[in-house]
Amino acid sequence: MSDRTYNLAIVDDASEIIEMLSKTLSRNKKYNISTYTNPLTAIDNIDSKIDVVFLDIVMPQLDGLEALEKIINKNPEIKVIMMTASSTLDRVLKAHKYGATHYIMKPFDSMQNIEKKLELVLGI
Repeated sequence: MSDRTYNLAIVDDASEIIEMLSKTLSRNKKYNISTYTNPLTAIDNIDSKIDVVFLDIVMPQLDGLEALEKIINKNPEIKVIMMTASSTLDRVLKAHKYGATHYIMKPFDSMQNIEKKLELVLGI
């Protein structure tokens, strides 16, 4: 097992989602977590040091699919896990077209499944 530390960013306009994910994932000392309630601020701050972004699709400041496209254009190697409570096939297809790695539905079925998906994305 690697001693590497991974940098995560959580982007969601719902502070309770950010808090839940941050609290759960920060228990594992191998994750450094940055959080953003505004996708525009996230786009400005997410750089090549970030390994994985948890990105909400529906946000008032900027649609998550637009944010995804901007993040991937800025850093094509970044892994993005899209999150949404309102999924349509069109959104899922667009998310994958724009470079999303995975897609998870809110409310989350279990935090353990999210941790497993994160490990899968990171290859650990």
